[in-house]
Amino acid sequence: MIAQRPPMGWNSWNTFGDKINDSLIREMADLMAEKGYRDAGYEYLVIDDCWSLRERDAEGRLVPDPQKFPHGMKDLADYVHSKGLKFGMYSCAGVMTCAGYPSSYDHEFVDAETFASWGVDFLKYDFCHFPETGDCRTRYQTMSMALKSTGRDILFSACNWGQHEPWYWMRSVGAHMYRSTGDIMDNYISFTDIFKSQLNNLGMSANGCFNDMDMLTVGMGGKGNVGLGKVCTYEEYRMQFALWCLAGVPLMMGADLRNLDPRYLALMQNRDLIRIDQDEECRPPYLIRKGNITASNPNPKEGEYPWREIKDASFTFFRHLSHGEFALAYVNMSDAESRIHCELVDLGLPVSSGMALEIRDVFTGEQLGKKADYFNPVVPGHDMKLYLCRLTKARE
Repeated sequence: MIAQRPPMGWNSWNTFGDKINDSLIREMADLMAEKGYRDAGYEYLVIDDCWSLRERDAEGRLVPDPQKFPHGMKDLADYVHSKGLKFGMYSCAGVMTCAGYPSSYDHEFVDAETFASWGVDFLKYDFCHFPETGDCRTRYQTMSMALKSTGRDILFSACNWGQHEPWYWMRSVGAHMYRSTGDIMDNYISFTDIFKSQLNNLGMSANGCFNDMDMLTVGMGGKGNVGLGKVCTYEEYRMQFALWCLAGVPLMMGADLRNLDPRYLALMQNRDLIRIDQDEECRPPYLIRKGNITASNPNPKEGEYPWREIKDASFTFFRHLSHGEFALAYVNMSDAESRIHCELVDLGLPVSSGMALEIRDVFTGEQLGKKADYFNPVVPGHDMKLYLCRLTKARE
């Protein structure tokens, strides 16, 4: 079964944009195999837009740019496969790709056959330059059928940016993951806005088809194709990665793995975080509480209070995992440190149950012991706390 759990891999777009070539992809394949990414679960290596010539050949087929990919795509796919990885490519449901290259509208079956002949295992399928008269659902259905007609297992990554409410129908047309948002940028506001936009759609994922909140920017440090705005701190990048894992969505890295700070390598290979994302039951997190945060107002103007209320700045989530385990998350999206509340009765554990949670901090590994009745940790601004929990008797 394709995409039994949220797909994991690396995509060229966030860092490199159109600056891609054969040697870069081979180098990334080497790094994914040698630096532990493959063994951590990152199996797809995906080339995004800008890989082809501007025109199809005389037979109407897409042609790899011979300057960027002098050995062709079949040879490159074979190399990626030799590293124990799967090979991904990009096309678009419109008449041109987002960067203006030939695309697959009305060419779905010939393009699917071409991709299969090259050994492609993953197709990211974008939505730029889509005709006004076109039918979005039908065209994604058409490419889904075209991929299946090849007889090759190809993961269908449908990327229509959340247009036409794809969470209601992408599974039914055969997609294995679907973009539910616009493009992510490498800054704090972008990834937190994306996460908040999907609060009502976190349940729209299950084995075989997953809500895709876009590729990770963890570790990019403002460098690359989507660097825009203030550079994220380590804690902010940790929040991004942990939120994606908590949501159980695809983990597609976008940083330059050749120059990645070791802290981010360790973060994106954190076994507990990946285990939460890849949990076999694929259950969504349950939003326990969405609240406001009262923050200091150090320079109040006349008539203002020395504090201010930041709306919808804190979130508490609870996720059922397999084998009797749970994830409990406290998210603080404000600038101010805050104590975030969670009464365990809201998790289904009233005091009368006689039960408690045995809690371990995912980030530090610290064992916090039993918590019953309530658990209200202090969370720094632009940060979160994430715990793995098990049920236990409150008193033994």
